[in-house]
Amino acid sequence: MVQSVLAALAAPTRFRIVELLRDGPQPVNDIAARLALSQPQASKHLRVLRSAGLVAVAPRAQQRLYALRPKPFREFHHWIEQFRQVWEARFDALDDLLERMRRKEKKG
Repeated sequence: MVQSVLAALAAPTRFRIVELLRDGPQPVNDIAARLALSQPQASKHLRVLRSAGLVAVAPRAQQRLYALRPKPFREFHHWIEQFRQVWEARFDALDDLLERMRRKEKKG
């Protein structure tokens, strides 16, 4: 799942679409207009996001509204959180080392 999320978000246009959808569901024409895309281009990107499970589509009258699906983002957050914890521990160890070096430099 994480690989499909990363692959889908790797394209800048799809990333921008996800950012737009944070504000709530939107029809494809609004997405296309806000990103200066043609409707077919926007639809193509939305298809990729939909097949990655990141967006859902719901019909409303003559339109289709696209909305973010929270589950894949929660799963991605959980995955990336593991890396954050590792890096925080490494940065803390580096901070400790630098502090010891500063104290040693002041003494010497």
